[in-house]
Amino acid sequence: MTSKLPGRGPDAAGGGTLEQFPVFPPREDMQNFYYLYRQALPSALERHFGASEGTAIVCEAPVAWSPSQRQGLRIPDLLVAFGVHSPNVIAQLGYSIQDQGKPPDLVLEVASHTTGRIDYTAKRNDYAAFGIPEYWRFDSSGGLYHDAPLAGDLLVNGEYQAISIVQGDENHFWGHSPLLNLTLCWEFGYLRWWNPATGQYLRTFDEEADGREQGERELLARLAAEAQRDQAEAQRDAAEARVQELEEQLRRQQGG
Repeated sequence: MTSKLPGRGPDAAGGGTLEQFPVFPPREDMQNFYYLYRQALPSALERHFGASEGTAIVCEAPVAWSPSQRQGLRIPDLLVAFGVHSPNVIAQLGYSIQDQGKPPDLVLEVASHTTGRIDYTAKRNDYAAFGIPEYWRFDSSGGLYHDAPLAGDLLVNGEYQAISIVQGDENHFWGHSPLLNLTLCWEFGYLRWWNPATGQYLRTFDEEADGREQGERELLARLAAEAQRDQAEAQRDAAEARVQELEEQLRRQQGG
């Protein structure tokens, strides 16, 4: 059920007004907070790809052919789209395939006890019908709510084909996203992005904060070491000057 009928919003591209999606009630579960927001994974993608008006990386935005669509409208937990006008996603309160001129490139669903089954059944069919090239599913429980801890699909001739998922052990699963050129990892029940080009993870919020704190500590330590060195040099210069002064006094006394 929606809270209001769709209205009109400003076209961020300056071309008049665009139809808006309805405002949907807030989600009741906390899955996105724990597994997307708290780790700042959408922000990590933005930093990786570079924030721009041509790239949309948003969470919980409705997706449909147009804002007036009701049957089959979906709200993925994460949406990534390249070559679009991202301000219009904000202006329209959702992603309109008709107005953007293309479907999102990738969507991801985080499992919950209320929506887990439809994520890999009805939603999978709808995302394929929208023409979304990649669809990923993450289940922190390890497969209690989804059909697998981690699963991905590529759209081939209008149908999804499963992306190969590698299992290292019971705590590690990973699969490569051709579109993002990143590896999605299920590690101890948490979602991570791995960059094969750098051999490093895209850093979470905590890792970003720890990195800044470590950088600040290193800077303070370096400044303290430089201050000590400058002080030692000043003391040495003062001592050398005093020695020269005493030597000059001795010469004058001897000459007198």
